Amino acid sequence: MVLTDLLHGLGLRSWQLQSTSLGSIGLCIGLWIRAKTVDQDERGNAERRALFVGLWPPMLWLIGDSLTRHEKRRSSLPRKLTRR
Repeated sequence: MVLTDLLHGLGLRSWQLQSTSLGSIGLCIGLWIRAKTVDQDERGNAERRALFVGLWPPMLWLIGDSLTRHEKRRSSLPRKLTRR
C-alpha cells in the first residue's frame, strides 16, 4: 500500500506502467535480434543484456496491476476519505 500510494502521488498511473512493460518486451526482442548480429566475442554480453531486460516486463506489469487496484479502491471510497 505504501509503494502504490507513493507512485500514485508521483503521478504514475497503471496504464503507463503496463505500456512500459509491453515496450520492454519489444526492447528485449530487439536486443536479442541484435545479439545475433554481433561477432562471437561480444555475443555473450549482448545475450545477457537481452535476458536482463526480459526480466522487467513481469515486474512492471505487476506494479501496474497494483496501481489499478489502488485506483479502484480510491474511486470507491467516499469523497471525504480520499482527501488528505
